[in-house]
Amino acid sequence: MNITEIFDNYKSIAVVGMSKNATKPSNSVPVFMKNQGYNIIPVNPSADEIEGMKCWSALADVPEKIDIVNVFRPSDAALEVVKEAVQRKISNGDISAIWLQEGIINDEAKALAEANSIEFIQNKCMYKEYVNVK
Repeated sequence: MNITEIFDNYKSIAVVGMSKNATKPSNSVPVFMKNQGYNIIPVNPSADEIEGMKCWSALADVPEKIDIVNVFRPSDAALEVVKEAVQRKISNGDISAIWLQEGIINDEAKALAEANSIEFIQNKCMYKEYVNVK
């Protein structure tokens, strides 16, 4: 599946590491995607709410369906996020794609996601890719 198909087919995005700081890409990118009609689900254990959206401490806590896990965490933290996403996919049957933002690369995380039939994108900015294909 290519990036255009991911944007067309998946509408619910859990953002792991979404920031409360509006000047950071980890806030502005998800807000942009929300404004394009996507359901944004902030995942950040240090916030109750971000940009008026209820924030969850972990992927496992999110009650609604998740299509994409968008990761704004350091490369060395990405594997733990993917492990959590795989666990959720096994228990809930959702999570079709994992997207590591620009500058975030973890090949071990990629291998784990792909071994569990989860689309995997790394080192790409969701905002830039969306603007490029739409």
